[in-house]
Amino acid sequence: MLETRWLLIARKTHSTAATRERAFLVAVESRRNGAAPYSGSWTAESSLEELGRLVRTAGGQVVGQGIQKLDTPHPARYVGTGKLKEIVALRDPMEYNLVVFDDELTPTQQRNLEEALEVKVLDRTALILDIFAMRARTKEGRLQVELAQSEYLLPRLAGQWSHLERLGGSGAQGSIGVRGPGETQLETDRRLARTKIARLKKDIEAVRTQRSLYRRKRARSGVPVVALVGYTNAGKSTLMRALTRADVQIEDKLFATLDPVTRRLHLPSGRAALLTDTVGFIQKLPTQLVAAFQATLEELAEADLLLHTLDITHPDAALQSQTVDDTLVELDLQDKPRVTALNKVDLLIETDGVQSPEPADLDSFEFSLAKNRPEAVLVSAERGWGLERLLERVDDELARIDVAKSVAARPAQSPSKVL
Repeated sequence: MLETRWLLIARKTHSTAATRERAFLVAVESRRNGAAPYSGSWTAESSLEELGRLVRTAGGQVVGQGIQKLDTPHPARYVGTGKLKEIVALRDPMEYNLVVFDDELTPTQQRNLEEALEVKVLDRTALILDIFAMRARTKEGRLQVELAQSEYLLPRLAGQWSHLERLGGSGAQGSIGVRGPGETQLETDRRLARTKIARLKKDIEAVRTQRSLYRRKRARSGVPVVALVGYTNAGKSTLMRALTRADVQIEDKLFATLDPVTRRLHLPSGRAALLTDTVGFIQKLPTQLVAAFQATLEELAEADLLLHTLDITHPDAALQSQTVDDTLVELDLQDKPRVTALNKVDLLIETDGVQSPEPADLDSFEFSLAKNRPEAVLVSAERGWGLERLLERVDDELARIDVAKSVAARPAQSPSKVL
């Protein structure tokens, strides 16, 4: 009798665990007059592969993807009518409940796509913002993410009230019962959103002031600052742990580190420096994030030296490096002194198909790099290879910076008088 009762209970229970969202990915490969994609740019396949990693980082599951070649994305639907019908037809066979587009959609595009697909629609920007919201741990990080999300959502509020417009059909303006409320509520929401954005900017400005005071105090101590920069998941946190023996979070996920972490670094000369790990960069980084994270990114501007970490084994390593360079230009930091750590070199060194137990070929590799990338050092943060060389290079560069500062600080010599 007891067993029968438990069986009945088991049949009535339902799992309350959240189901993973099943995502279908879409990208447009832009072409110029039918020519191949621009050389030196990301292919749609590579960009979608990265988008898939973003979806998995956010907790979703990728079930399919589609690419369309167009001169430019369609202004109303991002993809063409035929491709949109193909995606709709795949909804039941693939059982997707989320479609993620590889570029930032306009409010009109997103609204039209949601109506056609009848599932949730996200773009790359919204996905990255969601991951940042998930990863933010400190009050400062949460403020910056909330500001970026609010600025992203503000122009999209109109779509939240489009159902009130549809109630009246084509003559909604003069239809009974639908005059005014939608517009009134929309304007109310916009006013609340703008008020919230103003409050967040004020709170972040207080954070910037506090950080500025901390940096001034740090500058008076004379301890140089080295800031880690690099593409997301290039191994910055692993390198920081290897160099400083710091207990920092390490995950094989995009944007595993969001909030800045600073640890003391001991250099071969005996001097100390501070090593700061900052948020990783990514192609098509949302402009809202760059603006909102200005308080955090100022750590890069105040650093004496940038330590660029690059995953040399990634098939798109050159494009990732270019993305970092472009972002630094956007932040007006292109002239900041820099040392490059080409990471994960242990995955490249093989002997008869088996990885070498020692970095025997490291010297020859570095010699070949010297002409093109004199600031680069080959390392393996995971195995501890090349770290001594890297620290020596950082030490030498900081000494050179000290000399340059000393020369710049000298008072100008007055010219000798001619007797």
